[in-house]
Formats: sequence, C-alpha cells, structure tokens
Amino acid sequence: MNLVAPPENYDLHCHSNASDGGLSPADLVARAHGQGVTTLALTDHDDVVGLAPARVVAESLGMKFVNGVEISVTWGAHTLHIVGLNIDPEHPVLVAGLAAIRAGRGERAVKMAEGLRKVGIVDSLAGAYLHAGNPNLIGRMHFARYLVAQGLVKDTRTVFKKYLVKGKPGYVPHQWASLTDAVGWINASGGQAVIAHPGRYQMGSAKMHELLEQFKSLDGAGIEVVTGSHTPEQYPHFANLANRFALLCSRGSDFHAPGEGYRDIGRLPPLPDNCRPIWYDWNK
Repeated sequence: MNLVAPPENYDLHCHSNASDGGLSPADLVARAHGQGVTTLALTDHDDVVGLAPARVVAESLGMKFVNGVEISVTWGAHTLHIVGLNIDPEHPVLVAGLAAIRAGRGERAVKMAEGLRKVGIVDSLAGAYLHAGNPNLIGRMHFARYLVAQGLVKDTRTVFKKYLVKGKPGYVPHQWASLTDAVGWINASGGQAVIAHPGRYQMGSAKMHELLEQFKSLDGAGIEVVTGSHTPEQYPHFANLANRFALLCSRGSDFHAPGEGYRDIGRLPPLPDNCRPIWYDWNK
C-alpha cells in the first residue's frame, strides 16, 4: 500500500501564554498538530521562555519546530513587529536585547490602567495581570481579555478599537527597540528577520518602500505575505513587494487564542506562486 505524505503546512507566527497567547506552549503545539501544521514557529513577544517546552511536544508529535520570537520596534511614528526565525534563544546579544524591551512593559501597563480609570474602568491593571501567564510580558491583549471577561466589551477586537489603539483612553505610546537593533539581534543569533503583517501598519506606498529599503539594507530576510490579518487582495501585493526588494516570503496565522483574531492556527491559504518561501533553503 502506497502512503502519500500530507502537504507541508508551515505556520511561522503564533503566540503562547508565555506572551499574550491564551494557550500554554504545549497546548498550542497540540492544537497546531491537530490542525495539520507540519512545521511550527513559536514567536512570542519579546521573550523565548516558551520555546523549550513547545519543542519537546512538537518533536514528540513528529513536527518540525522552529525557534522564533517577535520583537517590538519603534520606527518613526510607527510601532512594528519583527519576527525572528531559527534564532538561537541563548545567544547573549539577543537575550540582553529582549530583556531590555521587557523592562519597559510594566511601566506602560500602569499608564494604560490609569487611562482606563479616567473613563470609569477600574482595577484593570490587576485584572490584566490575572490574564498574563508571563507577568514580564504584560501587554494590551491582557487588558483586552480582562475587559471582555468583565462583560464591558463583546470581544478583544472591539476592545482594541474602542480603548487600546492610538487616540483611545488606554493607549500609551512606548519606545521599543530600533529596527537596526531588532534585526541585528536576530542576525547575531543566527536567525532570519521577517517583517510581521506589513498590511497592518497603515503606511502609504512611499513609506512602505522606505521601510523595506532600510530593512533590506540591514540584512533583513523576508516579509509575511500570507498572515491572519491580511486580506486575500493583499497576498499578491506583498508578494510583489517581496520580489521587488529581493525579500523572502513568510506565512503565519498570528494565532493567539481560540475565538480570537482572524485565522485559526494552521488554517491559511498557500503562498502565491511567485513567492520564494522563507523556508526555501532550510532543508538543504
């Protein structure tokens, strides 16, 4: 009897409760396996503590596992996210850089809670910490889950729109890592730097081109083309930009928790045919 191997299913962007995801690293991997993922990267925000337990489960299930991270970046007036794939999570340059970013999250959370208090939402700081599996990674999603749990807003997406984005009461600007530093830390650790969900940054064409030019000059490797928050119309657009700037194309759901976000883990369409995948040389 001839057995046909299932097609490769890469999901290279997701989060556990080591940052702002809702599942433990082990449960996240198990869900990915159940959804047909064959190669998974765990890319928690600004921390790598979830990688070791996730890898143990992935290998027990016969999955390929990629060490990843998602680094918060301030670029001009924009907050960007840079995913690192195939990083060495113990590299001292990366470890020190991520520690510096985490140090500022607690201060930002206090200011967010104060902004929410001014519009009548009390105890949000304590409530957010109840939803944070890793208190060092307290962030907006934890506040969002608290507000939903309190019945104040119907879902986390609505919380962000109403309270946690620029111009809203719980939004607090923050100086994250520079683009130069983030790409440098990833490259120093032997990884590949990828611009996460570029369609979310609300940039005009000229500004996006400026970003891609600078990213490429820093030896950035790729951009996410197919991701949970991109529309089908955006897939070919960012594939074409990747080709124009000689960048590789990545694919990831940006999954956080069941029922949140736009895509479940592993449930993404394939990359456009004109893409050179970020994983093109991984198995050579």
